[in-house]
Amino acid sequence: MMTVVMLVVGGVLLVVGAEGLVRGASRLAASMGISPIVIGLTVVAFGTSSPELAVSVSSALGGNSDIALGNVVGSNIFNVLFILGVTALISPLVVHERIIFLEVPLLIVISAVTLGMAAGGTINRLEGVILFAALLGYLVFLVRQSKKESKAVKAEYESEFSETDETPKSLV
Repeated sequence: MMTVVMLVVGGVLLVVGAEGLVRGASRLAASMGISPIVIGLTVVAFGTSSPELAVSVSSALGGNSDIALGNVVGSNIFNVLFILGVTALISPLVVHERIIFLEVPLLIVISAVTLGMAAGGTINRLEGVILFAALLGYLVFLVRQSKKESKAVKAEYESEFSETDETPKSLV
């Protein structure tokens, strides 16, 4: 019985913590003039992926690297196929041209690179450093691209974001 209570309390705390992280980080990013698409690609992605990070780090430290890798791959498959599919069933999704021509091909390339790294049976520390450096490079690229967006788009987002205490529907 105590396990069930702890599971429920943990789930509630996870949702509340993730919501607070995403909301606070989104406000910080918006106040810095970072575009909504970049907020979605970074802040919201980090906030919603933090449970996977915790499980993967814990698994890797415990010597269960298969669980860590399976968690990442499984989460990505679930997010792309189930979450995106159900969301599109509820309401058609408007896809920004940038997502089609930059983010999706990048996702495919990095997936292929990761597959190549894992083909030998391990992803070693050097490959981990390469993947992490690629993430940092991608984040720098996103922030620089965001700064180039028109002021009109930023003004529209900031007015929508500041009108309510809730996360804008475009970020959910």
